[in-house]
Amino acid sequence: MAANWFDRAIATVAPRAAARRVLARQAFETLARGYDGAAKGRRTEGWRAPGTSADTEIGIAGALLRDRMRDLVRNNPHAAKAVSVLVNNIVGAGIMPRAASGDDKLDRTVDALFARWSEAADADGQLDFYGLQTLICREMVEAGEVLVRRRLRRASDGLSVPLQLQVLEADFLDATKSGAIGAGRLVQGIEFDAIGKRRAYWLHAEHPGDAYGALRAGANSRPVPATDIAHVYEKQRTQARGVPWGAPVIRSLRDLDDYEVAEIVRKKTEACVTAIVFGDDEAQQGIAPAVVDADGNRVEQFEPGLIAYARGGKDIRFNQPAATGGYGEYKRASLHTISAGFRVPYELLTGDLSQVNYSSIRAGLVEFRRMIDAVQWQLFIPMLCAPVWRWFTEAAWAAGRIPTPDVPVEWSPPKFEAVDPQKDAMANLLSIRSGTMTLAEVIAQQGRNPDAVLAEIAATNAKLDALGLVLDSDPRRVTKTGSAQASDPANDPAADPETDPAPTDQQD
Repeated sequence: MAANWFDRAIATVAPRAAARRVLARQAFETLARGYDGAAKGRRTEGWRAPGTSADTEIGIAGALLRDRMRDLVRNNPHAAKAVSVLVNNIVGAGIMPRAASGDDKLDRTVDALFARWSEAADADGQLDFYGLQTLICREMVEAGEVLVRRRLRRASDGLSVPLQLQVLEADFLDATKSGAIGAGRLVQGIEFDAIGKRRAYWLHAEHPGDAYGALRAGANSRPVPATDIAHVYEKQRTQARGVPWGAPVIRSLRDLDDYEVAEIVRKKTEACVTAIVFGDDEAQQGIAPAVVDADGNRVEQFEPGLIAYARGGKDIRFNQPAATGGYGEYKRASLHTISAGFRVPYELLTGDLSQVNYSSIRAGLVEFRRMIDAVQWQLFIPMLCAPVWRWFTEAAWAAGRIPTPDVPVEWSPPKFEAVDPQKDAMANLLSIRSGTMTLAEVIAQQGRNPDAVLAEIAATNAKLDALGLVLDSDPRRVTKTGSAQASDPANDPAADPETDPAPTDQQD
């Protein structure tokens, strides 16, 4: 900013004062040119944006957000579908582990042991490990957070590994426990040590929402070591606890519910009165506070198909319900907002594919799957799968089932179904042949264990060799080894002699 004549006049007698004056004017001008979003005035009046910490905000609103979201998931089909879509894509049939120590014998032993243990992993005795993943993911999305507690068992319990998992809803955390505790601090039931590391979780013995638990909730919370708890939630800030994923659209879901109820009530009200019989002159029409039915009884309540008679009525006028304009457009716009709040494509939320083609749905799914991939590898696997694997190997080692408590692991999330399987298969084939991917990577992307798949292929090939069979390039034909004659197309109902050429010499 250039100095004006007054600045220059001051500079002749006090140069430093003039320089400070110019710098102050420049700083003021910079502030005046700040962000429009931070401006104050008529347009931003009523916009409350307190600078509270994430823990403070969640401490005030967290419990109510959980309760309202659970109510919406129970009663609102769109909220229920959004949660279901997220869970099905994040977990699907299950995120499966594969021991990767480099010792084939140890890896096979650990994988087989984990497969047996996973069938009895649930402390409630109802789900296997992959069913627990679905339950945990659902709680994470719907309630914002979930706790998984390690439960060590006795050798006499008959488990392949003396360990089970107990899933606890976020309500088990004693949110009243906040403040200083020794050199550390408590934040809504989570105890941190002096350097900010989680030390313990203060848990109620029963769910505070139970009739029995509510009576004892204030006095029965006890600390459980953090090493025995896996706390699964999405960190959007440096917060200690999570919030429901649908929190940004709780009001939108409620407003859409209210709008649909209002429309239904209006339509029902319009449908109640079919016609009204009026008097034959104007004087009689003005006298009719009383309305009677066909039997002369006074009408106190409208019913569907009602024909009402005004006093002395002789002229009939039929009711003409007004058309509902813009209902479909409003609902579609609201569902777009709700899908954005849940981070779910509109088409997956509603099942409405009327306005998409192959390219548009694929483009939408690519971004959605990128988000799901990030959730799997940056949230769900580190917060749940990794601690559970560590608990499993430690318990197996302590029980003498494996020689070491530290076994590296690789996780295989469920595969995404291809929009066009043939195109995706060709893309994988080109990636393998160009050296940009390995066969093991492609198999792992399908949600399967590469070692198991390759072993199965080898076993199948060995069985074919033992039977003297060779698969032709056409999978419908099988020939004996060394034979140049294919199976007779006439005996193959799938073969078309006009379109299928005769097979060439077989190659071993």
